[in-house]
Amino acid sequence: MDTKKKSKAIPKAVALKYVPKEDRAPKMTAKGSGLLAEKIIRLAKEHGIPIREDRALIEVLSQLDLNQEIPPSVYTVVAEILAFVYSMNNRWAGLKGGRG
Repeated sequence: MDTKKKSKAIPKAVALKYVPKEDRAPKMTAKGSGLLAEKIIRLAKEHGIPIREDRALIEVLSQLDLNQEIPPSVYTVVAEILAFVYSMNNRWAGLKGGRG
């Protein structure tokens, strides 16, 4: 009999905000683990905000303070995420016939 208990990983979540004409780089606007992470994820889903799972990135971003810009070391990864979000938004707008 295996006496090791399987531990369920504690969820972690961060939220980023980027306004191209206002911000130099995306900023972290929310972060949490456990129940707070679950609430961040639930709110994102309720508001149709795309969610991306990336454990390595969450470890880097969770070290930031709220409203802190992301570090240059993760620009490429975050740029890929933003490109994904923009393509999803464009695809959604096309499905809705261009109506907001």
